[in-house]
Amino acid sequence: MGETPGSLARAHSGLSDLVYEVATSDAHAHVFSVLADGAWERRTAGEFATEVTALAKGLVAAGVAEGDRVLLVSASHQDWVRVAYAVWSVRAVLVPLPETASAERVRHVVRQTRPSAAVVQGDRQYRTVVGLQRELPDLGRVWRLEEGLPSVVSLGTYMDASAVRFRRDEVAPEDPAVILYPVSTVSRQTRGVVLSHGALLTAAADLVDRMWPRLEGLAPGRASAVLDLPLSQFAGLASLVACVVGRIRVGLVAPGRLRSELERFKPTVLVCQPGLFERVHGVERESAHSTDWDSVGTFNAAMDAAVQFDQSPKKGAWQRLSRSMYDWSFSKIRDLLGGRVHLAVCWGGGLSERLDSYFSGVGVPVMQVYGAAETAGVFTANAPGERVPGTVGKAMPGREVWVSREGELYVRGGAVFSGYWADGEGSRAAFREGWLATGVLAEVDDEGYVRVRARLRPQASMAPVPGRFVPRGPAPAVEADPVVLGESAGRAEPAVTATVALPLAEAPTRELEVAPTVEEPVERRGESTSVRPGTGEFAAVAAGPGGAVGAGGVSGDRSRDAEVVAEFEARLRAHPLISQVLVIVEGRPFASALVTLVRDQLEYWRLVNGRPLSMAPEEIAGDRDLLREVQGLVYEANRSVPRHLAVRSFHVLAEEFTVQSGLVRPTGELRREAVLRAFSEEIDGLYRVRRD
Repeated sequence: MGETPGSLARAHSGLSDLVYEVATSDAHAHVFSVLADGAWERRTAGEFATEVTALAKGLVAAGVAEGDRVLLVSASHQDWVRVAYAVWSVRAVLVPLPETASAERVRHVVRQTRPSAAVVQGDRQYRTVVGLQRELPDLGRVWRLEEGLPSVVSLGTYMDASAVRFRRDEVAPEDPAVILYPVSTVSRQTRGVVLSHGALLTAAADLVDRMWPRLEGLAPGRASAVLDLPLSQFAGLASLVACVVGRIRVGLVAPGRLRSELERFKPTVLVCQPGLFERVHGVERESAHSTDWDSVGTFNAAMDAAVQFDQSPKKGAWQRLSRSMYDWSFSKIRDLLGGRVHLAVCWGGGLSERLDSYFSGVGVPVMQVYGAAETAGVFTANAPGERVPGTVGKAMPGREVWVSREGELYVRGGAVFSGYWADGEGSRAAFREGWLATGVLAEVDDEGYVRVRARLRPQASMAPVPGRFVPRGPAPAVEADPVVLGESAGRAEPAVTATVALPLAEAPTRELEVAPTVEEPVERRGESTSVRPGTGEFAAVAAGPGGAVGAGGVSGDRSRDAEVVAEFEARLRAHPLISQVLVIVEGRPFASALVTLVRDQLEYWRLVNGRPLSMAPEEIAGDRDLLREVQGLVYEANRSVPRHLAVRSFHVLAEEFTVQSGLVRPTGELRREAVLRAFSEEIDGLYRVRRD
């Protein structure tokens, strides 16, 4: 391959070295685009380096020492990037959180990392962090992002830039650069993933090298990308660093704004999640259906032609001719994505094989990648010309992947994290015999291509799935793990509780003549007998039309229980506030449920109920009045079900289950096993709350 931007980046010790190198060699090179007043304005390498140096001097003047943590609570925009590179320039450690983080999550992270300074966006988050200063004397300066950056710069106005250069020269590849906290509904149990400068540089360089065959033909300065991925999470951060390494001009947009900005920005590199392709495909499909039957037939024929062209091992004259007949249709798809895309980097592994082939056949080559925070963002990726549709490619150079007997993917080598912050036991638990548990179910074929099936848990250290390792190859069919039977719930009337501490009343249920539950004592005709518990084997039941799935009932008539559960879920989903419902019964002392909320309805509920504009979705989901509203719906639905299927405890989630998260199939049906594994802690918490 020769010399590439990736190979050059590996020679550096720190993340900020690249910024100053480009500023020195080509100060007028455009490295960022900033959205201002509805138009994209370009920023040069020299301008960016000057801004970073000014902020870095201010941090030094404010007393930020080498190795200190700096908290950054902010949305993903250009100021985020400036602060991050300034922190790295002074050999400090960045602790990023999104501006939508709940107050509980912010407090948990601040108490665990004990930062010496903080840059915070929004009054609500500012008050939360300032409120911790008395408790944490190490927390010195707290700046509001909206007005604080000039204050930071002013502190170092008269400081010589050599103070920053000396710090930067001392950075070593093994120095910690960032502590990432994954998104979780159980804030107190998430661990901070420590990533070093070297790990982030290596992972980014490997990703750029795999992309390079599609980019090396572009004229200097023409490569560009637009991101809507949160920079506080590993996919967004890894993409940003890769763009800097690959000298790809990058622009940042708010989540949900990517599609609307593509036609203006016209990127040559599209960085996205599977949902973007699904939405674009859906727009064209709906357009065809709204016209006439001929349009539907043409759309289907065009899709078949694109898929067949991409999957043909040899692109002969007939395949090229068949594809060219529909290029007028394909050009509309390319235009929706900006019209100049040379490569699409798709994170998450949730893009179906057919859509993967369709967009590649249309002329938008798709490169699916997958990673985790513990692997500095990426550990598998397809390569242009060496891709298998529907997979996330092969392991990156220097890495190996293995699959346990139960189907969990493990990785070894390359850019693996330094451990969890202040948690040696958790760090050790993430590894088994030198292999890092990724927390995902996957299959690996004979050629090393990985197919991701589902996410087991948010972090590697949270109880890896037991089992021996097997050589690289197709994983055996994965059966759901047996569910351990809980303790008897007795004959008490079921009460509904939320995972937040609320004094909730008991749920009225209608007495029905049903078969006894397997784990509770049954009193019949004056005799007290105990029914022997079942085996705990998994029993799947039919899913409701919305995709929510109930576990098999624990009565003798499981098919009838499945129908009752489906009706219960449908009754709850009929409310405009509720999006998805999943009832858990099998192997549990009583029924519980996970409930997700419709994102658009959250804003309406906030307005109607007089909540402040700054209230985050997570806070709305935990609001006492909203919980009482959901509680009332559960009470009402419980009136129509047998006692053993009455939901006694529920957990409300602000975010809906999505296809890109691996929790929903493209058909809209929930991936039941994936949801149960991903939210196992929340589900277990429902029963802890009930016992308490």
